Amino acid sequence: MPAKDVYHDAVKNALIKDGWIITADPYPIKYEEVKLFADLAGEKTIAASREGKQIVIEIKSFLSRSPMRDLETALGQYLIYKAFLSLEYPEKQLYLAIGEIIYEDFFQKVAIKFILEKYQVSLLVVDMNKQEIVKWIS
Repeated sequence: MPAKDVYHDAVKNALIKDGWIITADPYPIKYEEVKLFADLAGEKTIAASREGKQIVIEIKSFLSRSPMRDLETALGQYLIYKAFLSLEYPEKQLYLAIGEIIYEDFFQKVAIKFILEKYQVSLLVVDMNKQEIVKWIS
């Protein structure tokens, strides 16, 4: 079982506050002989007339000295999870959960926005102090 990210509980609480039901903590992703663990899975009924939305969340703190190095690692992990999910559970939407401060300080740079768009990275931005969702970016 992988270690929890330092922001794990804050993101989980923010999702619960927003009406999500946590269905797995952690969420196993398995393909052939490879088994990985994303941090969370959840679902939310959007409306009675629509199907429930299912999400998988990978949480990253970006607390090292090099946010670029953290992004390299997070992006590799995100793309592997996304590839395996597309084969086994295409209905699940993968999000990279990050704090609001790193989003404002690092993820707003032109080069970083380019990478996120190029690789279609969906973000969940969370105010870690208030444990509230700031925005979803798909």
